[in-house]
Amino acid sequence: MKTYRLPQTELEASSVILGLMRIPSLTDAEIRALVGAAREAGIAMFDHADIYGTHRHECEERFGTALSLSSDEREQLLIQSKVGIRPGYFDFSAEHILTTVDESLAALRTDYLDVLLLHRPDTLVEPEEVAEAFSTLAAAGKVRHFGVSNHTPGQIELLRAYVEQPLIVNQVQLSITHAPIIASGLATNMAGVDASIDRDNGILDHAGRTGITLQAWSPYQRGFFNGVFIGDRENHAELNDVLDELADAYGVTPTGIATAWITRHPANIQVVLGTTKPERVAEAAAGSDVTLSREEWYRLYRAAGHPLP
Repeated sequence: MKTYRLPQTELEASSVILGLMRIPSLTDAEIRALVGAAREAGIAMFDHADIYGTHRHECEERFGTALSLSSDEREQLLIQSKVGIRPGYFDFSAEHILTTVDESLAALRTDYLDVLLLHRPDTLVEPEEVAEAFSTLAAAGKVRHFGVSNHTPGQIELLRAYVEQPLIVNQVQLSITHAPIIASGLATNMAGVDASIDRDNGILDHAGRTGITLQAWSPYQRGFFNGVFIGDRENHAELNDVLDELADAYGVTPTGIATAWITRHPANIQVVLGTTKPERVAEAAAGSDVTLSREEWYRLYRAAGHPLP
């Protein structure tokens, strides 16, 4: 498993993260087996959010109850969670951030989060309140590092103008087939080509300039929850041909190659898995150790239907 120091931090993180949003259907033993498979594969970082589950904090509660981590075991993991989504609206008020973090800590049975992310941009954000909440959480030792999710560079810069702590992460949707943060740069100046439209104001370049680590959610989805592209020959026959060919060449599965496509990028993008199957965790983690050539990386990109000038 490829690991590296996250910029602006002392954290040594794995290039693959296990997301826990789908664990409510698992038994405690199955949750332990899933996390155990992740740890065995070299995954040390685990992703939560207060809204994951059929009710708030359900996934955090299931994780905390199933693992019942000792203090030594807790120190070996990096746990991050998210805050800010409420039923029908977004809320970055200091009160909501502080209350939600306390609830998340209780559910996870831990004294601190390694990383807290603001989940979706709140257009009514008052950055002074975010700064107040972050400083309170940092001073109390409840949160060690902070970041955002699904934010544009402009939204990040607004927060950075007020928040004292570094913003170390931006979690965004990215897969071979859903890659606007990459495609817009590669198709620059191609009039009339949809891929050339910059929809996010340069998230990828901004992250590189500011030392923000990107985390890729839905790394195997072909769109906004439109289904998995791996094995989908009706919509992505050519891509699956290339995935299969490279999987055979590298001795991994197509899932591993799809992972390698993301981790190959020099931005050191982390892949956030959403699987509940230990074998899928192992397959994805194996891809982290594959270094695709430039030709192979671009071949996958083109096979997914993205244009090059």
